Formats: sequence, C-alpha cells, structure tokens
Amino acid sequence: MEWLEKGINAPQGFKANGVFSGVKRKRKDLSMLLSEFPCQYAGVFTKNVVQAAPVKWNKERLKANDSIYGVIINSGNANACTGSRGEEDCKTMAVKSAEGINEYFGWNIQEENVLVASTGVIGQNLDMAKIKAGIEKLPEILTSDSVGADSAAEGIMTTDTFSKVKSLKVVIDGKDVIISGMAKGSGMIHPNMGTMLSFVTTDADISSDLLQKMLKTTVDDTYNMISVDGDTSTNDMVLVLANGASGVKLEAGTIELQTFEDAFHALNEELAKLIIKDGEGATKFIEVTVEGMTSETEAKKMVHAVITSNLVKTAFFGEDANWGRILCALGYSGANFNPDLVDVTYISDAGSIDLLKGGMPIGFDEEYALEILKEKEIKVLVSCHQGLEQARGWGCDFSYDYVKINGEYRT
Repeated sequence: MEWLEKGINAPQGFKANGVFSGVKRKRKDLSMLLSEFPCQYAGVFTKNVVQAAPVKWNKERLKANDSIYGVIINSGNANACTGSRGEEDCKTMAVKSAEGINEYFGWNIQEENVLVASTGVIGQNLDMAKIKAGIEKLPEILTSDSVGADSAAEGIMTTDTFSKVKSLKVVIDGKDVIISGMAKGSGMIHPNMGTMLSFVTTDADISSDLLQKMLKTTVDDTYNMISVDGDTSTNDMVLVLANGASGVKLEAGTIELQTFEDAFHALNEELAKLIIKDGEGATKFIEVTVEGMTSETEAKKMVHAVITSNLVKTAFFGEDANWGRILCALGYSGANFNPDLVDVTYISDAGSIDLLKGGMPIGFDEEYALEILKEKEIKVLVSCHQGLEQARGWGCDFSYDYVKINGEYRT
C-alpha cells in the first residue's frame, strides 16, 4: 500500500466538487461526486429507527441493485423528520442532479442512478430553491484534481474543524488500484454509527455482493469501534462506489481480493480515527485495546464500554490516572472475564505506566502519570490473560467545549 496526497476523485473516472448554496451561513454546503462509468454500489446505514429521507432513498437504490453514477450531498440540514415533503425533496435532489449531469455531459442517467446524503439540523425542511440553484452549478465544475476534491470534502462538513480525506494505491496483477475516501463527523458519534457520513470510491472491478460483504465486515471493525458521545444519528451512512476503470477484476477467495480488502480496511480505519480526532470539543484521542480474551466479540464489548464511559472520558480530560473507572466500565460491559487477571497500562509519547496488575493496584508515580496523560494521544492497554483474541477501538475525552457546542447547535 502507498498512501497518496489525493482526494475522493483520485480513482480513475471520478470527478468531484463543492459549492456554497446558502444553506449554511458561510462555507461550502453542497457537494457532488460523479463517475464516468456505472458503479457497483454498497452501503451501510444507521440503526436508528428514525431515519432521514436520504437514508431511505439510498437503501431503496441498494435493494433495487441500481447502477450508480453520482452522489449529491448537502450539509447544514439533515432532511430528517420532515415527512413526505422531505422524501420528495430528497428525490428532487436526485432528479435535478441527473438532469444537470445529462445536460452538461450529454448522458442519459435517471434519478435512480444518483445517491443522496444530507447532514445537519433535524426537523427542518430544505430550502429547495437554494439547493436546486446549487445543483445547477455543480456539473460544469466537476474535476479530477485536488481543487475539486478539497471543495467536495469541505461541502459535507458541519461542526467538523477539518476535512477528513484519505487515499491509497495498491498494486494488483501489476496494475494500480486506487481507493479514496472522504468523511464527516464530529459529534453524535457512536458504535452502530453516529452523525457521520463516509464516501469511498475505487476503480477496482468488484461485484456489489463482494463489496457489500467487505463493507459490512470493515464497518464492524472501524466505524462501529469509535465513539465521541454515545449518540447514534438519523442520517449515518457509508457508501462505496466501484467503477472498474482500473481493469483489475477481483474474485472471491483470491489473494488479489485479500490484498484489496486489507487496503480497504486500512483506509476506513484511518477515516474513523480522523472522526474521533475531530470529536466535538475533544482534547484527547484515546485508543483502547483489550487483549487476551477468549473471543473477539467479548473483547469488543469491553472496548465499547470503556470508550463510551462518560466517567472515563472526563477522567482523561482532567488528566487523572483514575484506572478504577476503566475497570468499572469493563465490569458492566457484559463480557465474561476474570477481573483478578486484568492488567491496565497507559501509553503515550511520554512513556508508559502500569496501573493495575492481576486485578490489583500498583503504586505509581502520579507526576509521571500526569506527563503521560498530558499528551494528545493516549493508548489504554487492557490485558486479560484468558485467551488469544483482542479488539481495538477509539474514543475521545469530554470537555467543557462539547457542552457549549451542542448547547448552541441550532443557533
């Protein structure tokens, strides 16, 4: 694998850009992604029972096995809890996108060939006059260069403080295959996905069935292993488009497919980590590893409990080596483990310190522990000594700013 300094439009045949339509007050708020070739499509969506109109639209496209050419994304308004009008507005976004693409490129795609995504405030109707005017601008400015990629990544942001983009190249059968992704997310982030959108493109030739299976496995180990605040939103989705432009065909059970899957997992893990690093008001990035368990499922339960614990989060914000909160979270995780065997270690660029050995506290230097906890990135290693399975997840601290940001979200 080779990481590239490129964006969502790096794979062959993809174009992108973003514009300011006026839905938000200042920065770009409408983005379009387009492939010159029909794409195989995979998607994973929020498990929240309350689902935004674009989630329903995209699930229908997946169910119908539609070929996909484009994605239209707005930020600043979630188009969630907006009833039949919201569903009609979502369809209109797809219709207008298809019409604009057809007019500019001379194509003949339909609204069913366009996916839709929205993110922002829940319960408000879209200003469709602004949305439609913005969509009209996009087809003619779509590019395969970094300017288009950067604008598209900006257009999907809400409370994000930076855009989240990753791209890599992997060589398969002597040919370059590129996988790129852009994501947004800062708050309402939780296992089973929170207020996050992620879009992945590739020029690999892969069936939708293989792509869907790969995406589900990857999401379980990446986006579903992060948490900012324990909230799962109405709009979450991860969409993957594969247009086959590289000419590299991937088949089930082959080394080539495994090579691609490893790269696919690596890219999505990096995007998931970027979401946590931009957690609303966050000052610490926390990686939690639970090792030595009898099953990965049990280890994941323990990781989830730690990264979602408000008491653990506030302890890290206060730079307090309160290992008792870690052990407590492990205890209510529902996992089957022996607390008398557990070790807990904190690790950062400042060093490492053992806090618990065999379920018993270790006398430690508080000043040294503080040095470790003052770092921006901290690892928590929990060793259970019961088996060979492990799991890893990522979270952040809770700060005063998180309350401020969400207390004033609509205003």
